[in-house]
Amino acid sequence: MASIKEIRTHIKSVEQTLKITNAMYLISSSNLRKARRQLNEVEPYFKKIEATISDILHHSPEIQHRFFDKRPDIRPEDRRMGFLVITGDKGLAGAYNHNILKLAEERMARYPNTSLFVVGQVGRSYFTERGIPIDGEFLYTAQDPTVPRARDMSETMIQLYLEGDLDEIYVIFTNMVSSFKLEPTVHKLLPLDPDEFPVYERDRDCYHRDVVYIPSTEAVMDRLVPGYLKGLLFSAMVESYCSEQNARMTAMKSSTDNARAMLQELDLSYDRARQSAITQEITEVVGGAQAAQ
Repeated sequence: MASIKEIRTHIKSVEQTLKITNAMYLISSSNLRKARRQLNEVEPYFKKIEATISDILHHSPEIQHRFFDKRPDIRPEDRRMGFLVITGDKGLAGAYNHNILKLAEERMARYPNTSLFVVGQVGRSYFTERGIPIDGEFLYTAQDPTVPRARDMSETMIQLYLEGDLDEIYVIFTNMVSSFKLEPTVHKLLPLDPDEFPVYERDRDCYHRDVVYIPSTEAVMDRLVPGYLKGLLFSAMVESYCSEQNARMTAMKSSTDNARAMLQELDLSYDRARQSAITQEITEVVGGAQAAQ
């Protein structure tokens, strides 16, 4: 049995750990609420852009635009694929980073010509250690998803696509379906697929009207699509950030519960050791008294 001093030291160590894990749980909870509120504030704007693009596609189904160009003349084995992988900057978030990195490796292994773009220090370290070349990094973004950062990322991706450096671009992130379900997701950024734009019920009747876009449908698309992609990336970053915070909350709650359970066991061990020491002292005193008689 461990000595009383050793058990007391162990108890103090666990108590300090308990304070840290509980504080990290509260911080992650606050960050999660803040990120959700930030996304809810700008979501109507990006939803309106999506609805407008959908409206244009339904009024002009024959439209030929560079953002919808699937480049069918390029053979599958020659297509240059770009992957934007969003991870966290920190650990202690359960399997959050592991799941998204595993999915990224699986997707990249399917294609011979890939370019990798990373958001988050965990992803950067992971791919660097395995000798996987990184073509672009977006630093200081994973822990602070903002619309300006999403705009910078979308502009970089659009430029690479329009210049022909990449034929398809995907973003890989973690979607927070619910507090209990985090789903690693692959979403195609470019080229856009007209069939993926939904028909909004409230706008269904307006598709029977004649609509004119000035100066042209193509010019309007040139303005709308970058904003739409910016919204997609911002949403992906916030979803990843929320998923990371939720995963960290779960991990810290589990650690806090384990620390409390361990403290209970240590308290029992401390009481046993203390009782044993008292009993031994009494025995020694009684034995000494009997010897003195």
